[in-house]
Amino acid sequence: MIIDMPGTTTGEVAKRMVELRESNGVITMGRVLTLVVCTLDSSEAEDAIDAATEASREHPCRVIVLARGDREAETRLDAQIRVGGDAGAAEVIVLRLQGQLISHESSVVTPFLLPDTPVVAWWPRGAPEFPSKDSVGRLAIRRITDATFAPDPLATIRKRRDSYAPGDTDLAWSRITYWRALLAAALDEPPFEKVDSVTVSGLVTEPALDVLAGWLADRLGCPVVRRVGELRVEVHRASDSIAITRPQLGRTATLTRTGDPDQRIALARRETRDCLAEELRRLDADEIYAEALAGIEKVTYE
Repeated sequence: MIIDMPGTTTGEVAKRMVELRESNGVITMGRVLTLVVCTLDSSEAEDAIDAATEASREHPCRVIVLARGDREAETRLDAQIRVGGDAGAAEVIVLRLQGQLISHESSVVTPFLLPDTPVVAWWPRGAPEFPSKDSVGRLAIRRITDATFAPDPLATIRKRRDSYAPGDTDLAWSRITYWRALLAAALDEPPFEKVDSVTVSGLVTEPALDVLAGWLADRLGCPVVRRVGELRVEVHRASDSIAITRPQLGRTATLTRTGDPDQRIALARRETRDCLAEELRRLDADEIYAEALAGIEKVTYE
């Protein structure tokens, strides 16, 4: 069910939500959190809604989408309510802001926050420089950004270190969860030797690899080199080397280890919805992510 409410107010939207709950049995008692999506009023908003809807199947929630339009236009609020099959396991409230309302996002969103549930803020693109100081970010205990689509992904992910506050995370981090698991498992097998060096290569526009390099530099305490080239992570030790390679757009990686036959491993690029669902599983501070950001400064770029 999709209900459009053009030229409305937050009070009217809240009243309509109550009517839906009473007449159609739409309930919020089972919602585990409120997800606030801060985006632009464009196709980007629909992509974000789709990702949030899919993530809600694992984390039933109320999704509030703040779709920012033209700041110079006449002040106006257009709303849309999506429940039932159109919202997955969530109830979605889309608030399209025009004019001066864009400067008062937190005031617009506050009436729709579920009581006694945590608030998570997500900026699919165009995140503020300091998410924890943003008006919406201050309402949230978890703040999710995504450097992948920034004009300068490397500079953006480096700025995440300077702006980091407990509760911050970036989807570039969850995009490498399986890579980190594979590397940790490979290094947990004999010979148990100190790692001498690591090389991480891939697209220059992939910040997930920069975070991966920072994580390895921090965890292993050895020289880590980040290069532009094929998608590959290579770990060197005194008696062997381990490499994981995958075509840039491929779904299967190859694990190569000195003296062992190659292994083929399913390792497709993770979709945004999967990364978002992972980040919603934990609402505490991700200290390992913070250390990986700090580790980027130890990485040598070639």
